[in-house]
Amino acid sequence: MTDHNVDEDTLRALADEGNQTAQDRLADLADTRSDLDALSELLDEGNEYAGRLLTRRAVENRDLRELQRLSDAGSPDAEMELERLLG
Repeated sequence: MTDHNVDEDTLRALADEGNQTAQDRLADLADTRSDLDALSELLDEGNEYAGRLLTRRAVENRDLRELQRLSDAGSPDAEMELERLLG
């Protein structure tokens, strides 16, 4: 059986070492607590999953400026959703 109760400091250390799964878990934790700053930081670190989570939130809120920001940051999902909402 796998222990899924890894503390956030350990996940951060693993993410800093380039572990993609740890980055994704951090994104899930940030999303659960609606920590948009943490999600944005993860996106800035290159985590595409955080970008997808932020894009989902921006679409739900119909936040075109946020979608543009995410698109400019390199999120293909945000670019596609922005075009869809503008179209």
